[in-house]
Amino acid sequence: MRVLIVENELYLAQSISVKLTEIGYTCEIATTTKEAIKDEFFDIVLLSTNISGQNFYPIISKYKNSIVILMIAYISNDTVGNPLKAGAKDYIVKPFMIDELIRKIEHFIDYERLKRENLDFNSYLNYTFEDITKVEINDKERLPLFIKTNHQKYADSYAFEFAKLKKKPLKFISLIENNWKKILKSISQECILYIAPYQSLKKAEKRELLELVENKNAIISSLDSTLDVEVNTIELKSNNSFFDSGNILSIDDYIKFIVLNYQGKYPDTELSKKLGISRKSLWEKRKKYGIVKKK
Repeated sequence: MRVLIVENELYLAQSISVKLTEIGYTCEIATTTKEAIKDEFFDIVLLSTNISGQNFYPIISKYKNSIVILMIAYISNDTVGNPLKAGAKDYIVKPFMIDELIRKIEHFIDYERLKRENLDFNSYLNYTFEDITKVEINDKERLPLFIKTNHQKYADSYAFEFAKLKKKPLKFISLIENNWKKILKSISQECILYIAPYQSLKKAEKRELLELVENKNAIISSLDSTLDVEVNTIELKSNNSFFDSGNILSIDDYIKFIVLNYQGKYPDTELSKKLGISRKSLWEKRKKYGIVKKK
């Protein structure tokens, strides 16, 4: 990662540069505002706020997409409050330990990485659930809650949206894992638990699960159409018969389903490749099933 050190105390700047270089960073030093304004990208900018007679705000503006950490002699609105409002991420008071500065840098690197991952994750979820019929969610729904469904994605979508409405993190617990009981016993009440698949449990395990979630904020998903529990339950059903978990699709039904639902997402060349058939066969399938190609 590239680091720009903006500091007119050359000895301090060089000390920081040496230490950061030792642990793998690439550093450049600027002693004036003019030197600091470069047509280059730096992941981290360490900015001294006491460069005599020089306005450092253009540096914050220039590197607004970087991690800007202020190096200050004292705390005031001029050295901390206003620069933070302008876009700086944090500050450290001189004199400081280089290790403390490194800790701050690594903290914000982790934060920015997690923020990007969270955005990517939410984008993927939106893509995954885009073909799901939206269900109205009541954030006052009593928990624990059982969701009986014929399609797992409906339960998944409900759980994620419910946690978002409650502004709480969602913790998924797989009942296929051997340690699910241990996890349930130790979990915090600060999160929403999403537990699945209920139908995989034996009768005795189902009783034990009900006891463990009795006073927890839990959503339990089941594909069992005969589900009968004395717990708040809702049913989410897909209108598409292909999702009926009790049936195994025939090859023709599978191809029909894929063509109907994915011809708008993939060109014929890609769609036929994924189905393992030729473009001519794909055309013939459309004719056979009476499917009109989407533009």
